Amino acid sequence: MADDRARQAGWEFTDDRGSTATGPGTPPRVVAYVRAGAALWEYGIRPVAVYGSGHDSGARADPAKLGGLDPRKAAYLGGGADITAEVLRELRPDVVVDVTYDGKSAYALAEDAAEQAGVPVVALGVGGGAPLRTILGRFAELAAAFGAPAPAADGELAAAEAELRELAAGAGTAGVVALSPGGPEQVHLARPETWPELRHLADLGVRTPDPGPGPGVNWRTTDWDQALEAVGGAGVLLADARANAVPLAELAGVPAWQQLARTAQVLPWNPELPPAPGAYAQFLRAVAAALRAPGPAAG
Repeated sequence: MADDRARQAGWEFTDDRGSTATGPGTPPRVVAYVRAGAALWEYGIRPVAVYGSGHDSGARADPAKLGGLDPRKAAYLGGGADITAEVLRELRPDVVVDVTYDGKSAYALAEDAAEQAGVPVVALGVGGGAPLRTILGRFAELAAAFGAPAPAADGELAAAEAELRELAAGAGTAGVVALSPGGPEQVHLARPETWPELRHLADLGVRTPDPGPGPGVNWRTTDWDQALEAVGGAGVLLADARANAVPLAELAGVPAWQQLARTAQVLPWNPELPPAPGAYAQFLRAVAAALRAPGPAAG
């Protein structure tokens, strides 16, 4: 009876582009960009299907982006740009959930397909300008609109933040640098002020050195020797683990990378973590553990 009343109540949500979507009841049938879908999964909202970005046109989702989402229970549609109105009509979603970096357009979906299928699109901001807690709060609001309770993991996130803040207050804490390998010839060094999770680390007191001037807004693209010169003193390296990044095993013949890896903890990093408290609590705890025991973690 309670479920029937919930379905009759409907839902309404205004996204970060100012667009309002409504639906007939909760929980809705959701198709989502994999990052957003993984966040909703943590809240107990089960997407009927997920899709990837322009990097993710394969037959299966990038494992690094899934978080706790079970790929056996949500169909994978390939890259969002390839989704057609016919595919959406067959799935019969009440809403498509994506992210936005510019506050204007959905990141991964070709929105005209959703428009042709008559399906509203909700896009939530994940760009570098917003504080991490604001981003997480907006996904919590969306999940609540869809009928989900607040997750217990919110307390885990607060505890992880307190742990890292206390650790960072100690003298001599090593710096944290994030990077995405581009192959033996180049590497992309994250500019920490443009990444919400890296800015959040800085807000908690962790040193996040800037990689210095060079091409790129979110990344400084350079060669490995220059990267070693720029960030060679880092104690923790967050290495992009997504499928579109070059695997670390392919850098065995790069002396500058080997030197970096010999002197720092190397942690796999998903730059598209699910915007939900459990995923970020796990991330902060991993960084804290690495900062406690700096030293080589990759060869």
